[in-house]
Amino acid sequence: MFNDDHVPASPNPGANVSVLSVTSLNRLARDLLERNFPAVIVEGEISNLAQPSSGHWYLTLKDKSSQIRCAMFNNRNRSVRFKPQNGNQIIIKGRLSIYEGRGDYQLIVDSMEEAGDGALRRAFEELKAKLQAEGLFDNASKQAILSRYDHIGVITSATGAAIQDILSVFARRFPATCITLIPVAVQGKDAPAEIVRAIELANKLRGKLQLQALIIGRGGGSLEDLQAFNEEAVARAIFASELPITSAVGHEIDFTIADFVADLRAPTPSAAAEQMSPDQQDYFATFYGYQAQFASLISRLLRQARQQLVWIMRQLKHPGRRLQEQSQHLDLLEARLQRALRNRLQAQRSELQQLRRSLLASSPLQLLRRSSLTLGHQRQRLQTASKSALESKRATLAALGRSLAAVSPLQTLARGYSITYDENARVVRRSEDVTIGGTIISRLSKGTIHSVVSAISSKVGSDENSGE
Repeated sequence: MFNDDHVPASPNPGANVSVLSVTSLNRLARDLLERNFPAVIVEGEISNLAQPSSGHWYLTLKDKSSQIRCAMFNNRNRSVRFKPQNGNQIIIKGRLSIYEGRGDYQLIVDSMEEAGDGALRRAFEELKAKLQAEGLFDNASKQAILSRYDHIGVITSATGAAIQDILSVFARRFPATCITLIPVAVQGKDAPAEIVRAIELANKLRGKLQLQALIIGRGGGSLEDLQAFNEEAVARAIFASELPITSAVGHEIDFTIADFVADLRAPTPSAAAEQMSPDQQDYFATFYGYQAQFASLISRLLRQARQQLVWIMRQLKHPGRRLQEQSQHLDLLEARLQRALRNRLQAQRSELQQLRRSLLASSPLQLLRRSSLTLGHQRQRLQTASKSALESKRATLAALGRSLAAVSPLQTLARGYSITYDENARVVRRSEDVTIGGTIISRLSKGTIHSVVSAISSKVGSDENSGE
């Protein structure tokens, strides 16, 4: 691996030995390293990070048993997409070298990135083992998830595909189910805390809102995207929930810590909605089955009545008029029975139509439309009130401006008065404030007058004081 073209040959015994300077030795070692290790990729933890004003970065890259000094110059570190900190697990690409001035063995870094899924996967497995050892995954702690609920809370993003998939499934299978969305961020640094608060809020309001169960989840993504559902705080909030929780995070191949702690793991948000809703077609099939059984019973009773009538007629030797009356009565009963059957069927159809209208009226789409209409009315009222308040404030401001102008000193100057200052720009209020020979300045409405005091009078109309 090593090329020794520039390394002096070992001297033979008794031969003259070449003597190298320290600089030459370091340069030879540097050339040897740079030639044989032009590009290496290393993973480790940052420590002793320094970022001086020159813009260069200096750090130590370490693992459990070793470390190496690293330097990344400012023309390279500008392309780094994250802010490195001590303790970060990173992957760097660079070349081995030696800093000749100190003889330090170092790695010159060309690129740097976070370690990514490797570190996340290790943290996932460690947390999974910890929580499993504590019993958070035990089936004995899990609540049963029913196939029908009247009111379900959904903790997910308000703008993601997950909530749309869930609403679509419930609208198709059993639209009478009430769905309450508790919107949260499903990725990013704030997502775990928001999910924990949402779970706690749902449990706090479960009696008031009559919530019966929760679905938490999101669509698919990378391990980093799903990290919020691999946080210990979220796992413990799910375990502490008194409401049964179905975890529906990602796709079927994705598994998170939340899946193991939840009472039920669904492979997708749509699957969670399927498992927690009955199919309304099953109810309709049952109803139509009862209807068919009722019609069959009536038909059988009619046949039995006819058979009984035939038997009675055969037993009578002279049925005469009695037989005719019974026959007419039977026809009347048959007509009544058929009419009653038609009326009953019509009533059942009307009841079914009413049930369908009720289901449609309580669907999330209808509720959303009514809420949007109410929001529009409220927005229009708010705009009208804001415009009225602004016009009132403008009128008040104009009145205050007119009042301020009426008492302004500039208005007094405009009526022929002046303001007099001494040489130090102090306002002269009494004759004692000036001295003979001093300079005074009079400010008029337009312009100023500079004067020299030649006489002073202490009272208006008195003789001039020559300064005695």
